[in-house]
Amino acid sequence: MEIPGILNIPDNELRFTFSRSSGPGGQNVNKVNSRVTLWFDVKESSSLTELQKNKIRSRLANRINEAGILSITSTTYRTQRANREDAVQRFQALIAAALTERPVRKKTKIPRRIHEKRLQVKKRRGMIKSVRAKKHCDYS
Repeated sequence: MEIPGILNIPDNELRFTFSRSSGPGGQNVNKVNSRVTLWFDVKESSSLTELQKNKIRSRLANRINEAGILSITSTTYRTQRANREDAVQRFQALIAAALTERPVRKKTKIPRRIHEKRLQVKKRRGMIKSVRAKKHCDYS
């Protein structure tokens, strides 16, 4: 399996299991194993570098179990073949997203004029509110 521009994962590193699915299908649901679960062992993969493994482990931590295995389940379609293709596409998208470099955030500074203007507006609103406020008078 190829993830365009990023890496190539041999098919023997992916494992598929099939089980009965809930959802659409009527009585067919009770007799056909249409749910597909794709299993990929990130920890033992020979096609990934250590850096790639670390990125995948950190960015997909909620999808990887303690043994280092990534699992993707697909029950969208009524056929096993369609669910298998869906699981593979989702796997490719997840790995591609996890391995793409994220741009470094460049810190920006608020211009002095904008900062001063904001403070002037706050001061003006405070003055309006203080003029509106009822003054406490002492009529003793």
